[in-house]
Amino acid sequence: MSGSGLLPCKLALNPISPVANPCCKSHSWRGPKPWERNATTRFHFARWRHCGGLAASGARAAIQTDPVIGVLWHARNEQEEAIYLGALRQGFSEIGYVEGKDFVLENRYAAEQYERYDPLAAELVAANVDVLVAVTTMAARAAQRATRTIPVVFVVVADPVGEKFVTSLARPGGNITGVGTLPVDVSGKCLALFKEAFPRLTQVSLLVNPTYAAIRRYVEEYRVAAGSLGLTIREVQASKPDDVQAAIAAITEDGLVVAPDNMLWNERKRIAELALSRGLPSMSWNSDMTDAGLLMSNGENFSVQFRRVATYVDKILKGAKPADLPVELPALYEFVINTNTARMLGLSIPPSVIARTDRVID
Repeated sequence: MSGSGLLPCKLALNPISPVANPCCKSHSWRGPKPWERNATTRFHFARWRHCGGLAASGARAAIQTDPVIGVLWHARNEQEEAIYLGALRQGFSEIGYVEGKDFVLENRYAAEQYERYDPLAAELVAANVDVLVAVTTMAARAAQRATRTIPVVFVVVADPVGEKFVTSLARPGGNITGVGTLPVDVSGKCLALFKEAFPRLTQVSLLVNPTYAAIRRYVEEYRVAAGSLGLTIREVQASKPDDVQAAIAAITEDGLVVAPDNMLWNERKRIAELALSRGLPSMSWNSDMTDAGLLMSNGENFSVQFRRVATYVDKILKGAKPADLPVELPALYEFVINTNTARMLGLSIPPSVIARTDRVID
């Protein structure tokens, strides 16, 4: 090294150990593990080489690392999370961040397997990410178990106070905050709109994932709403993707309502195809499911929520504490109808109902 013109630089084998080069006192090596050689690896290696180059030129200015944002997703891969990963990236872009220049995303995918959440959260914590974004209640719970110090921003969490992620919506009080999802009582509005669109509807099936921690609250709200509307509602269950087809095949009611759940959201295209093949009008809690072919939906716009996550991360990186950042609840609810699906089902939706929609898919 003495003849190379470079200052001594001892790079530890541990990927999260600091780089010892005196020019890099503020630089922590956050490179991926050896089996994760990808664009991020090349990005970090390029920064390390740049650090050595500055040392050779005698520069003494500290190199500031780009923030690393860990994201724990519920689906299998980037393709399945494309809608919301794109929304998250758009959120950062809207506030002036450039990925690969101002921040790095470290994504982990649980593939709808509950046993994967804890080890993946632990992996992100071990990588010393600057902020951990937890997508869904299961991810937030795993992040809470994994760290009490790294800031956590959750999204798509139905009851953050009830889940004990935060002390209150206004004052979270710990290292966790974020964007909550719709209050349970909005579920009744879904049924009311469904009944208004189809006045002769008397019986509906409610498709649920019984393993979802918050589902009993939703089921009770649906039952109360059904009673007030003169509807009979029957619960059909799908605990995993392989259960979906049999659950819908067993439906004998006049319509299908899909209850909130991440696995069911991920299976939205198949649910839409199966409902159509059975001739069932369908109602869901999320417009992505209507885009996928279900008939109607009423609920919040999750893409907006993922864009808001970037704002939370920005505030935290600038020094704000999660304990002091109030949890946001959705301000925008969308009523969406897929009229193409209605035509394929041979159904006519009253103009008065169409007029109330926020968006029509045709």
